[in-house]
Amino acid sequence: MGLEIERKFLVNHRLWQPPDNGILYRQGYIYTHNGNTVRLRIAGDKGYITLKGKSKGMARSEFEYEIPLQEAGEMLDTLCDRPLIEKIRYRVKVSELMWEVDEFLGDNQGLILAEVELSSENQEIILPNWIGEEVTQDSRYYNSNLAKNSYSQWRK
Repeated sequence: MGLEIERKFLVNHRLWQPPDNGILYRQGYIYTHNGNTVRLRIAGDKGYITLKGKSKGMARSEFEYEIPLQEAGEMLDTLCDRPLIEKIRYRVKVSELMWEVDEFLGDNQGLILAEVELSSENQEIILPNWIGEEVTQDSRYYNSNLAKNSYSQWRK
């Protein structure tokens, strides 16, 4: 079984300086129930389908498979709930860890989140200066929830 252990943080807009290598992501959700999700994604020129289990603390089961780009696009266009999530993802290495920073577009414009995957829940990490409040346990920041209840709606 695949297991994802990650922590999620808001990013301080004033201190964040995005690198030049961001990749456009489009993703949508086919099925979400009891914390389980099925996600379709196009990241740059690759397509993926991902199945995630319910979160337990910082961990959840995750299975991700590359699929043909054309089929991923078709599924996003015909099977996924609206709105789709669109974002630019940046990968930034800090110490030995790779951070993924997402600048959201569309209905989630203005939201910037950083995630870091860990090998254990108690792994110590060095926080970059552009990291803000931790939101790991706040389900509003899950992409599957942002697709249903966008940041522009609840941040007011």
